[in-house]
Amino acid sequence: SASFSSRSMPRKIPSPGILHELPDDLRRMLQADAGALNGWEETTPIARNEWICWVSSAKKDDTRAKRISRAREDLAKGKRRPCCWPGCPHR
Repeated sequence: SASFSSRSMPRKIPSPGILHELPDDLRRMLQADAGALNGWEETTPIARNEWICWVSSAKKDDTRAKRISRAREDLAKGKRRPCCWPGCPHR
């Protein structure tokens, strides 16, 4: 389990996606990083679903950890969706 450095420690529960439940590791990262949480909250439920599916679709733990780290960075920068991914096949 990865640990995340925090810019501040928000306690807010991140908003959900639409089809997928927010996994614990992604939720913990969002709660630990105010910039990423802000980016998350500024996206639509469909976009949040894309992030959840992208993280959850990783087959290896190492890949999943890298995706969570990338999501933290990208969301903090204001990116709306995961880059270079065809999108959630479940919608």
